Amino acid sequence: MRIFDPHIHMTSRTTDDYERMAAAGVRAVVEPAFWLGQPRTSAATFVDYFDSLIGWEPFRAGQFGVRHHATVALNPKEANDPRCHPVLDLLPRYLDKDGVVAVGEIGYDSMTPAEDAAFAAQLALAVGHDLPALVHTPHRDKARGVERSLAVVTESGIDPGRVLVDHLNEVTVKLVRDTGCWLGFSIYPDTKMTPGRMVELLKTYGTERMLVNSAADWGRSDPLLTRATGEAMLLAGFTDDDVDRVLWRNPVEFYGQSGRLDLGDLDTPAATFAGNSILRGGE
Repeated sequence: MRIFDPHIHMTSRTTDDYERMAAAGVRAVVEPAFWLGQPRTSAATFVDYFDSLIGWEPFRAGQFGVRHHATVALNPKEANDPRCHPVLDLLPRYLDKDGVVAVGEIGYDSMTPAEDAAFAAQLALAVGHDLPALVHTPHRDKARGVERSLAVVTESGIDPGRVLVDHLNEVTVKLVRDTGCWLGFSIYPDTKMTPGRMVELLKTYGTERMLVNSAADWGRSDPLLTRATGEAMLLAGFTDDDVDRVLWRNPVEFYGQSGRLDLGDLDTPAATFAGNSILRGGE
C-alpha cells in the first residue's frame, strides 16, 4: 500500500513518526502552514517558519524515504491578529519556491471580516501564481462555514478543480460534492472522521476527488490513520486499486496541478542540512 498524506503537520511530529510512517507505506506528504499553538508576536516569525517548511523539514523527511512538500499561507486563525497581516506581503516570495505546491491553509476559523479579507486575498494569490488552494473549514458551525467558503471560492474566479476543501464530514460532504472542488477528510482518534465513517462515505459517494489525511499535529492525532483507513476499505470490499486511488493517485493528481510535485527517488538523501544532521549521540 503506497500512501500520500495530503495534510499533515510534521513540524510538530518526531523523527520516530517519520520512521513509523515510512514502514506503513507513507512515501510522500504535504505540510500546510498552520497555527503553531500560541500567538506569534510579529510577521517576521513566519519567515523562519516558512523557511523550515521548504528547507529543514524536507531534509528530515528525506532521511526516512519520505518526500515532503508544503503549502504556505496566513492561516485563518491568525488572520484575526493585526500583527500577522504583513505576512500577506511576504507570501509571493514563497509561492515561487519549488517545494510549495499550493496556497494554504486558507479559509475560516471564526468567520470574521478579517478572515474574509485574508481568504479572498490569498485565493487571488493562488490564481496569480497558478497554484491550487487548500481550504480549511471551521471546526465550529461547519455547515455554514463550508457554504460561505464555497461562495468565496466562486467569487474569486479560481477553477473549482484547483481547490481542495478540507476537514469535511457527513454533514458537509453533499455541499461540496457537486461543485467540482476536491474533498478532504481528516481521520482522527476522537474527533473529525474515523476510518469506519470514512469507508461509509466512500461507499456512498465513490472515490473520485476524495482525499484522506491524518492532519496530525501537536494535538491528539495519529499519522498512521491514513493506513488504517486503507485497511478498513479493503475489509469493506474495496479493491487495492480503490485504495491506491484514494491514498495515492488522488493527492498526486490534485497537487500535481502545481507542476512542482517531486516524487523522485530518495535512496540517497542528503547527509546534512545547513551543517546539521538528525543524528544525536555520535555516528
